[in-house]
Amino acid sequence: MLYLTKHFLFGDREAGLIYGSYGSLVYATPVIGGLIADRFLGHRKAVAFGAFLLVCGHFGMAFEGPPSTLAADGSVQRAALYEQIFYLSLSFIIVGVGFLKANISTIVGQLYGDNDPRRDGGFTIFYMGINVGAFTATLACAWLGETYGWRYGFGLAGIGMLFGLLVFHLYRIHLLGVGEPPSPDWLSTRVSGLSRERWIYIGGVAAVFLIWQLIQNTAELGGMLLGFGAVILAWGIWFALRRCTEVERDRMLVMLFLIFMSVVFWALFEQAGSSLTLFTDRNIAMGNYFTAGMFQSLNPFYIIVLAPVFAWAWVRLSARGLEPTTPAKFGLGILQVGLGFAVLVAGASFAGPDGKVAVIWLALMYLLHTTGELCLSPVGLSMITKLSVKTIAALMMGIWFLSSSFAHYLAGMIAAAMAIQSGGTEIIPAAESLIIYTDVFAKLAMLAVVLGVVVLALSPVLHKRMHGVH
Repeated sequence: MLYLTKHFLFGDREAGLIYGSYGSLVYATPVIGGLIADRFLGHRKAVAFGAFLLVCGHFGMAFEGPPSTLAADGSVQRAALYEQIFYLSLSFIIVGVGFLKANISTIVGQLYGDNDPRRDGGFTIFYMGINVGAFTATLACAWLGETYGWRYGFGLAGIGMLFGLLVFHLYRIHLLGVGEPPSPDWLSTRVSGLSRERWIYIGGVAAVFLIWQLIQNTAELGGMLLGFGAVILAWGIWFALRRCTEVERDRMLVMLFLIFMSVVFWALFEQAGSSLTLFTDRNIAMGNYFTAGMFQSLNPFYIIVLAPVFAWAWVRLSARGLEPTTPAKFGLGILQVGLGFAVLVAGASFAGPDGKVAVIWLALMYLLHTTGELCLSPVGLSMITKLSVKTIAALMMGIWFLSSSFAHYLAGMIAAAMAIQSGGTEIIPAAESLIIYTDVFAKLAMLAVVLGVVVLALSPVLHKRMHGVH
């Protein structure tokens, strides 16, 4: 968001929609990537190919070009070539995530046997490991990008991704054979001179160029996501009613309901990358040592610190029969994201005449959002592996990420509603922007708190329909 508004001089609304479109595609493509891995490529090869595309995308982002300028007539002048390189680089990242995200989580799930009580704890540790990278990368890339030049921040991200790919390749022996192709002979069979595996890779690269065009049309993307989501939801209900046993049907319907609830959570949580980042830049008294982007490290920092605590707590509570059920954890997650916004609104009431809010309130908000995330996100990943019918496990993991796709697009629309700056123009004074931000934050807080209480009230009924799965 900072790159879009400061380098390319997009207005808040347009930048929010671009960010939301990017985020929605990042979480939509794992549906297809999971299906391809399940049926043809295998999860390990899919992860490696996705990581390669991510390396290309992050290094492509390092070609920033000259800063955009404001013409005498008020129009924004952008270097068209570098703007297209930016969109193309995002497309490489989107397709790369499509091959990687659902499949790496599926591999983790396959490392545990059925009813293994360590599964939730294992996913929480896995989630913590991801956030070690998120914490260090956010501090380093944001500081480099905002202090010395955007290309240095993005270039460092490419180096980090390349290192991750090498680690995954060199230590694949520890996967113990998990994630291999379902039919290696079929995959190696040649078609028109090339193996089917090569054709899958070519198709993945072709998808990059398709996404390249799609990401530049945010309105059309919204309609496509709505239609795609309706089809997926209808298929899920049909599969539950027609192709499942009674127990499987109940579990599938509970899973679909909780996936729907997660859309609300992520739409609010993902304000962090859009409206909350701009709010931080404009209305947080951050001092002289930090940049606005660096505050994104608070969330992964809290996860690193608290994830082991949550993992330990779930196991200990389970041993005593006191662990909250999966639906109750979802309710707690939604409730806490609402309380986080409420804390930020409360802190805004103590802002000085310059419209600046003390950084402690932002830190408390991220703390509540993070504890909510730890109640919902790793538990949601675990829920998919526990409640899914085995034959569609990776596809359902993809649908879990698809719910985040809708949430990201919705998050972009919410951020656009808080637009303070139009393209290339000066923003309004901080004291005035504070009023606009806090008004919307208060409404988001009320929505989340009410919905969280409702889910908590329904949790006993939902848990009963899970038929013994905690």
